[in-house]
Amino acid sequence: MSSNQPDQIDRKDDHITLAFRSGTPAHMLDNRFEYDPIHGIHPDPLSKWPSSLCEITLDYPVWISSMTGGTAKAKLINSNLARLCNEFKLGMGLGSCRKLIDHPEFRSDFAVRKIIGGQPLFANLGIAQLEHWIADHKLKLIKEIMEICEADGLIIHINPMQEYMQPEGDRLKVKPIDTVKRILDAFDYKIIVKEVGQGMGFQSLDSLLSLPLEAVEFGAFGGTNFALLELLRDEPSKLEAFTPLANIGHTAEEMVQICNHLLETKSEIQTKNLIISGGVQHFLDAYYLMSLSSMPSLYGMASAFLKHAMGDYDTLKIFFEQQISGLNMCRSFLKIKNHNG
Repeated sequence: MSSNQPDQIDRKDDHITLAFRSGTPAHMLDNRFEYDPIHGIHPDPLSKWPSSLCEITLDYPVWISSMTGGTAKAKLINSNLARLCNEFKLGMGLGSCRKLIDHPEFRSDFAVRKIIGGQPLFANLGIAQLEHWIADHKLKLIKEIMEICEADGLIIHINPMQEYMQPEGDRLKVKPIDTVKRILDAFDYKIIVKEVGQGMGFQSLDSLLSLPLEAVEFGAFGGTNFALLELLRDEPSKLEAFTPLANIGHTAEEMVQICNHLLETKSEIQTKNLIISGGVQHFLDAYYLMSLSSMPSLYGMASAFLKHAMGDYDTLKIFFEQQISGLNMCRSFLKIKNHNG
């Protein structure tokens, strides 16, 4: 505490003035944690939390989930995010890259390799597009996209619910798991498989964790719901009819628990990492879910990063530093309840 008398007086005045506004009713308590105020110390706000992906060191267990391209601000957004990854040693997934084949004018939106440096950068293709290219014997287009993006690996986003709700959506004729296996057989790229807002249940996770994937990204229920987003683009009658389907899915916490169970019961888990995303609003959610996970885990955020990446870089940097500062406070003073790890 400072010994400066005027500062002390100002602080005490603030305490009196703000006391009536700072009450916290019991129902606001975040009951996931045990708070231990006597066995920790204040951390360095940016103390590192080393992790890895693709055998590349990350200073923090943070994955910037697949972003955007082909829009007016896409280049600015992706450049800001890639700069953040370079400075803080993170990894990043690009938005859907299918447009890079037919619309080369968008390629500059995805050209961030020089900005991100040696940090993990993943291209991104949808399961329906891959199904079409396999059927049409055009797998060479995947290699072309990987070269355009100078990517370390490929994200395969699996989104049957979104495709079905999308007015111009594709219809899957091959089971997504078979398409994923076909890509794994055809290429030696690092592969991440993700959902886009509904998450995945036991059977899906059981099958995926048996495959040699770099990661499974949850895309769990609780964040941006792309099935609902597509319904909002369509006729009101379709929104009314199909909204119940958009409310189907699995939360990130449920998916962590499923993965923990599979880790205990399966004879072999080949997938290396989990990327916990979908409904991760802030560092408390991230800390809770990563602490709960028995598998090596990172956490992914999309919307929060997107919100702060649309302007100047300093705004994005401040947001990230605040999140890491909060994460480090969690490590010093919080433990999740009913957990022995």
